[in-house]
Amino acid sequence: MLPSQPLLHAAVFVLTVLQALASDTFIAAVYEHAVILPDATNEPVSPDDALALMNKNMDVLEGAIKEAAQQGAHIIVTPEDGIYGWRFTRETIYPYLEDIPDPAVNWVPCTDPTRFAPAPVQERLSCMARSNSIYVVANIGDKKPCNASDPSCPSDGRYQYNTDVVFDPEGKLVARYHKYNLFRRETQFNYPKEPEAVTFETPFGKFGIFTCFDILFREPAVVLVSELQVDSVLFPTAWMNVLPFLTAVEFHSAWAMGMGVNLLSANTHNINLAMTGDGLFTPEGPLAYHYDSRTEEGSLLLAELSARPRLSPTYPPAVNWSSYATSIKKFPEGNDTFSGAVRRDIFTFSELRCKAGNYTVCQGDLCCHLVYQMSNKSKDEVYVLGAFDGLHGSLIKYHWQICTLLKCQSTDRNTCGQPVETAQTKFEMFSLSGTFGTNYVFPEVLYSGIELAPGEFEVLRDGRLKSKHGTSKPLLTATLFGRLYEKDLPHPLRTSQ
Repeated sequence: MLPSQPLLHAAVFVLTVLQALASDTFIAAVYEHAVILPDATNEPVSPDDALALMNKNMDVLEGAIKEAAQQGAHIIVTPEDGIYGWRFTRETIYPYLEDIPDPAVNWVPCTDPTRFAPAPVQERLSCMARSNSIYVVANIGDKKPCNASDPSCPSDGRYQYNTDVVFDPEGKLVARYHKYNLFRRETQFNYPKEPEAVTFETPFGKFGIFTCFDILFREPAVVLVSELQVDSVLFPTAWMNVLPFLTAVEFHSAWAMGMGVNLLSANTHNINLAMTGDGLFTPEGPLAYHYDSRTEEGSLLLAELSARPRLSPTYPPAVNWSSYATSIKKFPEGNDTFSGAVRRDIFTFSELRCKAGNYTVCQGDLCCHLVYQMSNKSKDEVYVLGAFDGLHGSLIKYHWQICTLLKCQSTDRNTCGQPVETAQTKFEMFSLSGTFGTNYVFPEVLYSGIELAPGEFEVLRDGRLKSKHGTSKPLLTATLFGRLYEKDLPHPLRTSQ
């Protein structure tokens, strides 16, 4: 006699849990999705038309989820805006939103779709998770009614939130997160009144979740890692790459190393908006990443990660990020310094005029020190050591301290800090350090062609970012990002204006 479908599903789920419990690792997947966008319009579409567009994207995501599950993945992360895109006003996004309940209600939309208001997107995501016995992470929109008794209630009588949801392998809603740090163009959404620190337990570690721009701020990112001690962070994002520093793969890899956690980063893919770059990043560096600025295709990545990286024998030791730099007494500051802009940030630069040397550049409270030797310096290339200590950003300002070894766009020093993707010069060695006023520092090395350098550099306990040997490829940047969260300006109003 064949087992019934519910009994068969339960058996598969139990087997999946037991397999996860039997191992200190898990298989994670992220999918970089080329989102099918709605037509631009100033008028809201019908709910049926909105659902039709979302189903087209979910068709693609479902294929990636099935493939990931077939390859043994326990969890898959899909991107921010991955189900409906981003071409919206507050009014035109409304037909795409659903009322997402608190996970405490213990709800499986796949088997009980009518328990709450119509929720076809949540139902389908739940069924994807359930039918494939995999955790599914997705980004959708939440709507919550409000009235005049709430002084913060918007004039249209509702809150609208950029929202992440997580469904477990049974299809149950286990996490809901409202994005707290909205990017400047997200006027269709409201800020939550308070930051949310969302975590949930799995057989393969404790997870936290936040969205895109959130990664740059103390709340929720530092709270989840430093205070709530999550093992892995789920990170749906729609990251627009900004050279020379803030490409998705370089900064997200650096953040995972600096914070000492796994980061499961799923990006949207749109080369016209310079959106690409996802990866599975660990405290030791990237296990898998993808960066494609040429084609319009999505990409699925899988890798086996440590379930509890802090317990791993290879977990990096604690770093005192200012120890070495503050001990230096004999590095004179370069006399030939000049100012240059990296976007709107004014750096202090010093040109590396020799094939080898020691340099110091200071700005504000930060002094950056570099020891280096080039192996094949191109006559057509200029490198600089740069320092920045100040506020960055427009609507939401946040405080960076940055030390960087940087290739300029051309031999004209006025181009130092402008985007550049290729280089010819390799280095025999480099050692970069700074007098950082924080222990939240993120190390990154970027090679020509927007390639990471896993295994080719190390961070010493005294705060030096040091090459292990000569660079295998020409160098674009070697950078230490410090974040002084306590110097950030206040968070903007909790509700959109």
